[in-house]
Amino acid sequence: MIALDARQRAMLEEMGVRVWAPMLVDEAQGSGADVEAVAVAEPPVVAPAAKAPAAQLPSAPRPMAPASRTPSAAERPPEPSAARAVGDLWLEAAPQRLYPGDAAAEGGWLIVADMPPGADGRHADPFAGDAGRLLDNMLRTLQLERAGVAVHLLRVHRGAAGPAGAAQPLADGLQAQLDALAPRVVLALGALAAQQLFGSAEPLGKLRGRAGAVAGRPGMALVASYPPAYLLRNQADKSKAWTDLCLAASLAE
Repeated sequence: MIALDARQRAMLEEMGVRVWAPMLVDEAQGSGADVEAVAVAEPPVVAPAAKAPAAQLPSAPRPMAPASRTPSAAERPPEPSAARAVGDLWLEAAPQRLYPGDAAAEGGWLIVADMPPGADGRHADPFAGDAGRLLDNMLRTLQLERAGVAVHLLRVHRGAAGPAGAAQPLADGLQAQLDALAPRVVLALGALAAQQLFGSAEPLGKLRGRAGAVAGRPGMALVASYPPAYLLRNQADKSKAWTDLCLAASLAE
């Protein structure tokens, strides 16, 4: 367990974490989304008119085929951008270094965090908003801002991608960043990140709370926990998240 001074304990109390009795309760978490059914109105059925005897009907003129024309640029459907072709799950193209310093980029921490669907990559500052401030407090309580190692953040998104070139496929992008950064410990915050890195379809509640390794990379330590946005809605799980962070810190030593 990490030794905490008075300032760090105050930060944890502000976050709602009781450091004297962290709980290691492993509960599966699930989430669902309400789906609204949209009724499509059927066109009215019109009864056909009675057919007159063939002998009394004049011959109908043959319809002329419409002249072919090339649609204008305004009428053409837009071409899909390279980013939108990535798919439903995507990763930001480049990691963000959270704390400046002279430490080498390799061998530090890599935090892979799920972003809410509504963000769509528009929040460039990783510490923006209440969720960002909570993440910053958690990492500073671990003293990562002065740990002498690099701390990088990669954000996983679900939904429409941002500008072309700002995204890449999730699986391939993660492997490329793991190769480039060679982190000593990876902290997966959220189900999307955890399942991809563990190579497992288990829910986040079963993946967190234990030390593991990145799938296919036995020497790369991996710990999963809850994303900050979830913790804002579920205050009771903050103690579990703090336990997870302490476990990750012990693996980084």
